[in-house]
Amino acid sequence: MIAQYFQKIEHLLQKIKNEETDSMKKAAEKVAEAIKQGGIVQLFGCGHSHILTEEVFYRAGGLVPIKPIFHEPLMLHEGAVLSSMLERKNNYAHTFMSRQDIRSGDVFIVLSTSGRNAVPIDVALHAREKGAFVIIITSMEYSNSQPSRHESGKRLYEVGDLVIDNHSVIGDAILKHEKVAIPFSPTSTVSGAVILNGIFAEAIVIMAKEGFTPPVFLSGNIEGADEHNQLLINKYKERIPLLTKGLG
Repeated sequence: MIAQYFQKIEHLLQKIKNEETDSMKKAAEKVAEAIKQGGIVQLFGCGHSHILTEEVFYRAGGLVPIKPIFHEPLMLHEGAVLSSMLERKNNYAHTFMSRQDIRSGDVFIVLSTSGRNAVPIDVALHAREKGAFVIIITSMEYSNSQPSRHESGKRLYEVGDLVIDNHSVIGDAILKHEKVAIPFSPTSTVSGAVILNGIFAEAIVIMAKEGFTPPVFLSGNIEGADEHNQLLINKYKERIPLLTKGLG
């Protein structure tokens, strides 16, 4: 099964490369433009999708102006079943999104593989109302196989400015075995991380080619990195309070 999983992942990533590269390049151009103009990239996901917002935050080799939106009741550590219940609730997103600093010129990425739950949809709608360019990362196959839980009847891909398909199968589980009754082994975290890092890699080079020094973190475990990183943190800490939260 290890070999099968690797084979499935390789096939999936190739499919994404073949079919989503144009959309990913458009996303990269928007990210580069936003950062050059003083904006930031904000990300949101519920449940396991929130992992991807942490993947690219404060990351060695990653962009500095990245702001994940963490609402802990929608993460797993405060109650896994509760988080699933809450992400289905219409208008729940307003309890935390009203406090977020979202500006025209920002890029806002919303991640949800099923694309059917109310909270990610409400988050995307809120970000668009604030003037951000909203990028959706979802599974079109999965989304179109299930009814929306949002009061509008829309799925997530219908409320963004740009959609990138992670090509996850319905249910996200990609493997089967004659001895196992149900499908198993998800793919969306692997593909999501590749998609996000691919977009940001492209954006970094776009900025550099246009004569703008891309704000990229060095690993804190490399001598001399602290000084480099602190200058960048100072530049963005007002827009991204999580960078310096708890320091006093």
